[in-house]
Amino acid sequence: MWNPFRKKPLLTKEDAHFQIECYKWLLTYFGGDDFYKESQLVLPTRDYFPSTVDSQESAAHQTFNEVKKYAGMEKWPVKLEAQEEDPSLHVAPTVVIQNAEQSPLGTFSAKENNEVTITYNPKIVTDPTQMVATFAHELSHYLTGTAPEPPPGGWDNWEFATDIGATFLGFGIFLANAAFNFCQYSSVGTVGWQTSGGGYLTEAEHSYSLAIFLRLKGISPEMALSHCDTNVKAYLKKALRELDSSNVISDLKGVAYAPQNS
Repeated sequence: MWNPFRKKPLLTKEDAHFQIECYKWLLTYFGGDDFYKESQLVLPTRDYFPSTVDSQESAAHQTFNEVKKYAGMEKWPVKLEAQEEDPSLHVAPTVVIQNAEQSPLGTFSAKENNEVTITYNPKIVTDPTQMVATFAHELSHYLTGTAPEPPPGGWDNWEFATDIGATFLGFGIFLANAAFNFCQYSSVGTVGWQTSGGGYLTEAEHSYSLAIFLRLKGISPEMALSHCDTNVKAYLKKALRELDSSNVISDLKGVAYAPQNS
């Protein structure tokens, strides 16, 4: 019977199912002790990201190296390059160029000789949350691109799975807080993000992914909630309640780890 007072789930069944299947995929190929014992919830604090730098380039490279370290990818070879700065849209005090193409916030590309390059838009250096989220997303591209099988739904869903992968690596707070600022960018051989009012995943979807991470890792939600934006905080609390009333976490903990070198 229809109940007008029944609360609407945070995500549609399809979106929740996709997240759960993505976590199964991630746990199968990138789980094990690396996830359960080594990965951590990365916080937007100076303990994780010291702020003493002498230039924007230094800030980008230092932050990128910290993100690599927390992702457990310190030894993964990758070249970080700054893109050319976007032209100013303000050509006069009262004149602004509309619909001008802007460079992506970040891109990932891999050549046939396995040379991997990640680029970043210099403007993200002034927004630490956006910078960490961008680097985490691109490193998740690098990681998930090594999976022996595509993410749920095929490689067409890689961008969405990459977002979830960045949360899986511990950067869910950054992804959720920055979600409103990202949208898809792609060209031949290169994928990335650019500024927009939308993104691969919504704030609610990022919050659900973060909730799964917290429950799998046994991390107190308070550690995350105190650093979440207002909307994200509300979504995260709801996602946690929904997960706690389901078998999702116990099912995910039962996923067998199948390392690729086995």
